[in-house]
Amino acid sequence: MKIIVPMAGRGSRLRPHTLTVPKPLIPVAGKSIVHRLVEDIAKILKEPIEEVAFILGDEAFFGDDVVASLEDLAKGLGAKASIYRQDQPLGTGHAIMCAKESLSGPAVIAYADTLIRADFELDPEADAVIWVKQVDEPEAFGVVKLNQNNEIVELVEKPKEFVSDLAVIGIYYFKEVGVLRNELQNVLDNNIQNGGEYQINDGIKAMMANGKVFKTGSVDEWMDCGNKDVTVETNTRMLGFLHNDGEHLVDYGVTLENSTIIPPCYIGENVVLKNTTIGPNVSLGNGCHVTDSTIKNSLVQTYSKIKNANLDNAMIGNHVSYDGKFTSISIGDYAVLE
Repeated sequence: MKIIVPMAGRGSRLRPHTLTVPKPLIPVAGKSIVHRLVEDIAKILKEPIEEVAFILGDEAFFGDDVVASLEDLAKGLGAKASIYRQDQPLGTGHAIMCAKESLSGPAVIAYADTLIRADFELDPEADAVIWVKQVDEPEAFGVVKLNQNNEIVELVEKPKEFVSDLAVIGIYYFKEVGVLRNELQNVLDNNIQNGGEYQINDGIKAMMANGKVFKTGSVDEWMDCGNKDVTVETNTRMLGFLHNDGEHLVDYGVTLENSTIIPPCYIGENVVLKNTTIGPNVSLGNGCHVTDSTIKNSLVQTYSKIKNANLDNAMIGNHVSYDGKFTSISIGDYAVLE
């Protein structure tokens, strides 16, 4: 089994954090989005992963440190890491085809801006599976239409009239991903574009037209990481899941001086807390120092220094120096507010 992970986009909706860090590497509950996603998919598949192919953007943004972290991720799964580049933002189908040398055999394609919780078996009769989640407002999503045999017969983007409440979440399984590769090659060769881009849906629709059977796989939880507010919410939800799973989330070496941690919280290595209350639902990355503060429902990355703060629904980047009385904030890397 292979996992194909397009992650070339910079994540404009999550600025300022993604001005310096690619969105898939933003940590949620102490681990990057892409690490959590790939590891969770590997658990669901319950099969050996032979290769993880990552499609990255330009080297100036997705540099050697990013490549090294992704290679470590694949190695941790006992898999080979393959690194590809998408130099132009020409759509999902184009991104996948940047990794065409890896597009053979059974594979999962997953976009690295979402997290899931799921437990199911792949349908052995299906040529492909599209993972979906039932939603309350399907007009805001791409949805699937099913026939009487619960096979997917149509993909509809943001339907104005009700078609289905099963939203596509951006994770796909192909029994033979080479079939998708061939259809996407035809999309590229014939310049078939939607919105000025080459889309995976055009390859999928061609597979359906040729009689390939698509089924749905449902997830228990679908967590977005598209912007600051939903990323903080996803951090809260993930902390709750991990806490209920019994995972140890607070590093044993945390320094506590007249301070309290209200679970669930993730506290990284070498964190110092003085006259501070942390939690619930807070992630503090490695090396953070927090003094005379109260923080809840927030996500703080690494090596940031915070004092005199009362934070709720906040997201703070790496190496930030913050001294203030603001509440709902979003501060990128290396900012100084005093």
